[in-house]
Amino acid sequence: MVDVPIAGTVASGFEGVRDAFSANFRRSGEDREIGAALSVYVRGHCVVDLWGGYSDAAETKPWSRDTLINVYSASKGVVSIAVAMLVDQGRLSYDDKVSKHWPEFAAGGKADVSVGQLMSHQAGLNGFDETVVIEDLFDWTLSTRRLAAQTPAWAPGSATSYHAITHGFLAGEVVRRVTGQDVGGFIRDALTRPLGADFHIGLPLAHDWRVGEIIPPDPSTPAPVRTAELSPIAARAMDNPRRDATVPNRREWRAAQIPAANGQSTAHGLGRIYAAIANGGRLDGSTIISPAGIEQLRTVRHPGPDMMLGPRRWAAGVALNAIPNFGPHPGTFGHSGLGGAYGCADVERGVAIGYVMNRLGGSLIGNPRSASLAAAVFSAVDGD
Repeated sequence: MVDVPIAGTVASGFEGVRDAFSANFRRSGEDREIGAALSVYVRGHCVVDLWGGYSDAAETKPWSRDTLINVYSASKGVVSIAVAMLVDQGRLSYDDKVSKHWPEFAAGGKADVSVGQLMSHQAGLNGFDETVVIEDLFDWTLSTRRLAAQTPAWAPGSATSYHAITHGFLAGEVVRRVTGQDVGGFIRDALTRPLGADFHIGLPLAHDWRVGEIIPPDPSTPAPVRTAELSPIAARAMDNPRRDATVPNRREWRAAQIPAANGQSTAHGLGRIYAAIANGGRLDGSTIISPAGIEQLRTVRHPGPDMMLGPRRWAAGVALNAIPNFGPHPGTFGHSGLGGAYGCADVERGVAIGYVMNRLGGSLIGNPRSASLAAAVFSAVDGD
């Protein structure tokens, strides 16, 4: 197998991270990396900035530092940070009733659902009641009106089950009601622009040429979660709309605001966002949130299990490290996306990681590639 050239830099002591990144391109089967990038910060300083491989399935277009890729549910972590910023600013509280800011949401017995329950997948709205097609997700008003009118599938606050697509519409509509801006615009103006972070929800056409091609798993690969194996409640989050791993390759998907699943990011985009969180809310002279706001963001709101994902400790829209996808330390938190992309922060060690790639792995919550990178990063940080 021909070695794929790896570009970028690593600080002294982090050479093992480069080795782990390079090794992912030599794996076999669906775990072989095709195109990817990795960004690591320690206490506000970039110590790893790597990219390699190809941005297309034909392996003809080299991946660059500025290649954008759909990061699926890693988008939820960024949306959750945006909500935490509003809480930190006193414009919102996790104890607020959602209906205080979004009156229509009170329908169907949801008047007492709190923002904290909404953010931690406890609201009972993990799927749409009506039959939905992919194109419906491009219509913000349609999607949020449907959710506002629904009756919860379980008593809110009594359990948690992953809101795979609906979480972004729910959290994003709260942001819109509080700020008057759509969630993508608020994230741009309040979060990514101050940090110089290359992350987008609702990608402008001018950036479209930078977007890499999502490469789905081999059709023979077993699905990461089989609907038939889930409870009827948890299964609501699957197959409505019908899953299509290639839909991020459509311009309409990238242009829409689907905050649970269609963030377009570079590795350093995710890396810089989580670097600020890991560094007390500050990065390169910009402050986005206070340490107290970060504590509220990462405080556990449901210890699990999650009816869909199993072991999971949900904080305010981010997950604590119930599995070693984010390295060995249980206090590390962030969010993964379908196939392996993720961003995470370890506040105690000041470590942040952003990882993106275009070949989807078979797991819903991580894969050997992403886990190996986190392990290598923390091995370097911890001096193992």
